[in-house]
Formats: sequence, C-alpha cells, structure tokens
Amino acid sequence: MRMGKKIFGFQKNIFYLGLVSFFTDMSSEMIYPLLPVFLTTVLNAPLSFVGLVEGVAESTASILKLVFGWVSDRLNKRKAFVSFGYTLSSFARPMIAFAAYPWHVLFIRFADRVGKGIRTAPRDALIADTCKVDEKGKAFGFNRSMDHAGAIAGPAIATLLLTYAIKDYRAIFALAYIPAVAAVLVVLFLVKEKKREIVCVKEPVRLRLSIFDKNFKSFLLVIFVFTLGNSSDAFLLLRARDTGIDVAMLPMLWILLHIVKMASSTPGGILSDKIGRKTVIVSGWIIYFLVYLGFAFARMPAHIWFLFATYGFFYGLTESAEKAFVADLAGSEIRGSAYGAYNFAIGAGALPSSIIMGILWQKYGVTIAFSFGAAMALISSILLLLFIKER
Repeated sequence: MRMGKKIFGFQKNIFYLGLVSFFTDMSSEMIYPLLPVFLTTVLNAPLSFVGLVEGVAESTASILKLVFGWVSDRLNKRKAFVSFGYTLSSFARPMIAFAAYPWHVLFIRFADRVGKGIRTAPRDALIADTCKVDEKGKAFGFNRSMDHAGAIAGPAIATLLLTYAIKDYRAIFALAYIPAVAAVLVVLFLVKEKKREIVCVKEPVRLRLSIFDKNFKSFLLVIFVFTLGNSSDAFLLLRARDTGIDVAMLPMLWILLHIVKMASSTPGGILSDKIGRKTVIVSGWIIYFLVYLGFAFARMPAHIWFLFATYGFFYGLTESAEKAFVADLAGSEIRGSAYGAYNFAIGAGALPSSIIMGILWQKYGVTIAFSFGAAMALISSILLLLFIKER
C-alpha cells in the first residue's frame, strides 16, 4: 500500500468510499437473506407483509435519492449527507435483532432505506467530483466491485456462523453491527470532501427537470424503458428452482453471480473510460438480452449455472459505466440532482417491472415473461445508440 496520493492505484477518497461500500454491504447481507425467514417463522408475519416491507423500503429510498441529490447541489455539500446516511443505516439495520413484532421490522427497514436514500446520490456525486475526468468509469467500477465483495462476504459469514457456531438469527443480526460500525468510522474520519468551484449562476439549483438538457432527459427515459424489463433477480432464483436446482444450492448460485459482478465491475468501468460509455452500456444490455432469452428457454440446471455466471457480466459492464455517463452528461453544479434523477428513474421502473414479470409468468408462462425482458433490453439498446449523444 502506498502512502502517497493513491492507494492500490486509486485516489484515497475513492479507495475509502470503496471500503465503506464493502463494510456496509457485508452488514446488509448478513441480515437480508435471512430476513424473510425471520419474519415468517420467528415473528409469524404473513407473506404479504414481507412484500409490504420491501415495497415501502425501496419506494422510500427511490424518492429520497432524488431529493437529497438536489439538496447536496443546493447546499454545495456532499460528505455531510453521505456521513449521515451511512450512520443512520448502519445503526438502524442491526436493530432487527431486537424486533418483537413485524411492525418493528417495517420501521427499522424504513429507517435503513431512509439512510440509503439520503446518501446514495451525494456519494455518487462525491466520487465523480473526486476522480479525474478520464477515470470516472474506473472509480465507479471499483466502488461497485467492493460493494459486490461485501455481498459475497456477508452471506458467507452468516452461513458459517449458522452452520458451525450460532443457531440464533438475532445473534447474527446483532453481529452485523461490527462491519456497520467500521463503515461509519471510515466515512467519518477518512473520507474527505474537496470544496467544489461552482460556476456563478443567477439562481440556486431547483428540483425540476428543466435544469437538465434534452440529451440527459432522453437518457433518463431510455434507462426507464430498460428498467421496465429488468425485474427483480428473485425471479431468476425461482426459474433456477423450477429448472431443477436444489433450494440448498441457491445461495451458491447467488454467490457465483456476485463473484462475477465483483471481478468484472472495475474492468468494465475502465473499459468505458477507454472506448466510450455507450459502447460498454449497450454491450451489457445485449448480454442481458441474450441471458434473458436463455432463461426463457433453459431446460437443465447446467444452463442456469452458465446463465447466472454470464449475467454477472451485464452488471460489470453497465453499473459503473452508467454512473460515469451521468457524470459526463451533468455539470458539477447539478451532479447530485442528476444522480438523484437517475436513481429515481430506475426506482420508478423497478416496481412495475416486477409486477409485469409476475403477471406475464402467471398468465402466459415463463417463455413469454423472460422474452419480454429480453425485448425491452434490445429496444433500449437501439434507443441509446440512436438518440443519446456521448460527450
């Protein structure tokens, strides 16, 4: 490790924010894979309540990402919101260990997502503000890699503890405080914010679409169209089960997906720095198109293992490239608002996408359901190539 301006080839701020993502996701994934079972078997909550918890949580986060991205622009501050958001989530999340009733979990999950909504857009803007112009893809790729590494470590630790040491869900949830506190300490004491030079404007940044140019608004629309076909990955696990993969192997399938995500995110971001964002994003969407067609017609467990591994490259190519593209298209003075709008577009499409997938699967079968997701990815690729300009 170098003690100069960079750590492992990354600027210090980028590296420390990557550590924050790693510890935060480790804490989250020690809890959330076990949460539906805890709710339904320990707290005796109905399945409908599980859906309510997740729906309220994600809707809350989606709206707050938009609001606090704008607020961070308005006040010209990033770290304050990043620190508060991570602190709120980190201390709220493991409180599930002390829940006595299902509504306790609903309140805690709500608080956790409020924290995520407060921090996400300012954090992405802070990453973009920190890194060099030609290293944005690399920076976001590293952050996503660390996030996925935490998503591997968290369930692996929980599984080992449940198998060999602790049989109590509550004890596992309480132990999630350890990485959560580590994340808070890193963001409070190691992450820095460089004062940005804002071009003089006649009035403060307002929370409205008119602050963005036509190109960026078109990009948001294309993202929304793609997300309409990008349903919850839970449907992939259901497809795996129906194809003959044992339920006990589903966590291993999930870990495989995150290993590929982790391994491909940084190279995918670097590639977008070198050959352009649109090329890399469209490549990822074409992989999505092919993978969803594969899920539509898969017949054997071997097909599913191959498709899950390939699906990880979709994330590696698109997550960091899309976030770097937002920074390319929006100036520093409205960058927080831009990330808020980007996350809101994804959130707005996420809920109906899963509803559409469920209805299509139930009424017309698995082939039609997954073919719809593939078609939306292909349409989005064409729209991005034809109508979005790359700077």
